[in-house]
Amino acid sequence: MRWRVSLVLAVLAQVTPPMMAVQALALKYDWRIAHKMPLWFHRLVLKLLRVRVHIEGTPAPDRPLLLVSNHLSWLDIVVIGAAFPVSFIAKAEVGTWPVIGTFARMQRSVFIDRTRRTATRDAHAQVAKRLAQGDPLVLFAEGTTSDGHRVLPFRSALIGAATSVATEEGAARVQPLIVAYPGRAGAVSPLPGPDLAWHGDMDLLPHLNDVITGPPIRAVLRFGEPVAITPEVDRKALARDLEAEIARTYDTLRAGLA
Repeated sequence: MRWRVSLVLAVLAQVTPPMMAVQALALKYDWRIAHKMPLWFHRLVLKLLRVRVHIEGTPAPDRPLLLVSNHLSWLDIVVIGAAFPVSFIAKAEVGTWPVIGTFARMQRSVFIDRTRRTATRDAHAQVAKRLAQGDPLVLFAEGTTSDGHRVLPFRSALIGAATSVATEEGAARVQPLIVAYPGRAGAVSPLPGPDLAWHGDMDLLPHLNDVITGPPIRAVLRFGEPVAITPEVDRKALARDLEAEIARTYDTLRAGLA
């Protein structure tokens, strides 16, 4: 399967630099195409990796919109990013990673510094500002990737940013988003999600190699019902409700029962 790895890398090596150059100009001069370039890039990557995505539901048309998702792998970003124009909320260190950090900046990600005492307040302000500007943002509420066997407890702090926007701008929307990988073509195991999870101290390159050389991947992206947020909403209760819904739906999708 080395030929497949070589093919994928060769195509990306030819396509990525010019796309990034155009995106850099689009961001600098605020061209409308800046919202489309990441979408096209992610769709190309899905084709190269032989990932077929089944999308259920649609993102809420209302703004501000915060999408709250589970998180298994770097592959989630490609799957979500190929669905519609969106930016991600990422930890600050992601912005320093080679290649991945550049991609994240090109997609106008919001980088959150969790090492400083004032980080929560600053993160709140950054997220609220982007939401108020009408940018749909994706928050991986677990704060890290899971091992694929279960959804980890949600952190409620950044979910509260939607509440602050609602306080200043009127109603905001929080929408659950579930990512699952219910099968690989020809796979013996009916629950391959854990095999595709990228977590802990796993190295990226071996995991990427497994994705490229393994059987084609089936992915499901389900948009849940959006929740209208008012200033009175309890963010911790909201986080618990979202966690329960996403965990329940994830288990169902991963088992191929829905």
